[in-house]
Amino acid sequence: MAQKEDVFKKIVSHCKEYGFVFPSSDIYDGLGAVYDYGQNGVELKNNIKRYWWEAMTLLHGNIVGIDSAVFMHPTIWKASGHVDAFNDPLIDNRDSKKRYRADVLIEDELAKIDDKINAEVAKAAKRFGDSFDEAMFRQTNPRVLERQAKRDALHARFEKAMNANDLDELKQIIIDNEIVCPISGTKNWTDVRQFNLMFKTQMGSSSDSTMDVYLRPETAQGIFVNFLNVQKTGRMRIPFGIAQIGKAFRNEIVARQFIFRMREFEQMEMQFFVRPGEELEWFNKWKETRLAWHKALGMGDEKYRFHDHDKLAHYANAATDIEFRMPFGFKEVEGIHSRTNFDLSQHEKFSGKKVQYFDPELNESYTPYVIETSIGVDRMFLSVMCSSYEENETRVVLHLPKALAPVKCAILPLVKKDGMPEKAQEIMKALKYDFACMYDEKDSVGKRYRRQDAIGTPYCITVDGQTLEDNTVTLRDRDSMEQQRVAIDDLAAIIGRECSLNSLLKKLEA
Repeated sequence: MAQKEDVFKKIVSHCKEYGFVFPSSDIYDGLGAVYDYGQNGVELKNNIKRYWWEAMTLLHGNIVGIDSAVFMHPTIWKASGHVDAFNDPLIDNRDSKKRYRADVLIEDELAKIDDKINAEVAKAAKRFGDSFDEAMFRQTNPRVLERQAKRDALHARFEKAMNANDLDELKQIIIDNEIVCPISGTKNWTDVRQFNLMFKTQMGSSSDSTMDVYLRPETAQGIFVNFLNVQKTGRMRIPFGIAQIGKAFRNEIVARQFIFRMREFEQMEMQFFVRPGEELEWFNKWKETRLAWHKALGMGDEKYRFHDHDKLAHYANAATDIEFRMPFGFKEVEGIHSRTNFDLSQHEKFSGKKVQYFDPELNESYTPYVIETSIGVDRMFLSVMCSSYEENETRVVLHLPKALAPVKCAILPLVKKDGMPEKAQEIMKALKYDFACMYDEKDSVGKRYRRQDAIGTPYCITVDGQTLEDNTVTLRDRDSMEQQRVAIDDLAAIIGRECSLNSLLKKLEA
């Protein structure tokens, strides 16, 4: 575990050193859990967003996009339940003065038991080799069975407390399991209390005409309140979806693990409107569709898993997370939820306007049900960085999915003379309209290769003396480090085949 934490620290450091992510307000010593994306980070982030957007809107003729405002009428958040129910269970340690989410402390305790069980299994697998039967070992080993029973009992108690919103029981679970503060090491806890996560501000030009408004904690409500606008102006017929990418804001109790949990973050959400009664069928379809989107990046199918929710939100009748294996464990990067007709019904009730769909096939009006897919851009960014980072005795390299890489190719004149820089610039000019390119002539070519490896550039194109004779260059592959001689006229086709977003999208269609 410590080794994985060290790797994560290196990834965080790498992000700053190579222009991916900076602490916000860095020269003022930063602002807690707020980050800025640097010159390479913004390109990678934009490529992730483009991959999601085009997978939604280009591959599905019945999904369109919108861009709704951050500020919305405050009654929207009353209708959605955020004013009354958008809370996390908060607990303080009196000795360290540190604040924690009670549910996360318990989840971390469950993860520790899982780690002990997995360590026991791994030790036995090493001892017995090829003859090891993991399933039988898990079913018969006394230490594994004892720990599994403890885990199951804790999980059942935790699930019951969360579903009942029993704050006293959450504290009692922490006390009974002797969960300590990671900073002070003590069990001197306050009571658990609810903490609303929305940022509040005022809108208005004078003190007597201001009203309280909120920075949106999610982008979904902007879609729901525009349901009729989009459906009527786009002549949309159910089933159809509305997609949106935008910022959201949450005053997190514990913002941690770099960009995994931030107070200002970006979401990619799609709400898919369906007939009542068909929602669970569509829920399962969207589960598979979204998992395929992740797996198409080639970061390793074994790094993903579904995690069904123990506690369903008040609006849902089914919910699951797509989790990705980060250095700090499997963590949620995307949620798929069957939200029933809760949101549209609530907005109809609070606005006094009819928010329904007339179905010409059924010849009746109804409130559509909704399947939501919601993915955190920043978490997706982090999963890509964590999956791609490799450090060995010769180099540090980011094996980024080639279509997402900030720079697709670097053009390098071998030396700064003999017409090589001019030829390199000529190649740059020919390729830059199709690919993000970088020109670099400083230092030895080996050092330049290492710089490009560190930012994940898939290809380096080296111009040398032979180039001037036969119009060929050396093309170096980032992952294999293999070099081949190719004609300049073939570069666009080779790079396009490996690095274009279309190649990813076609995988999804296959």
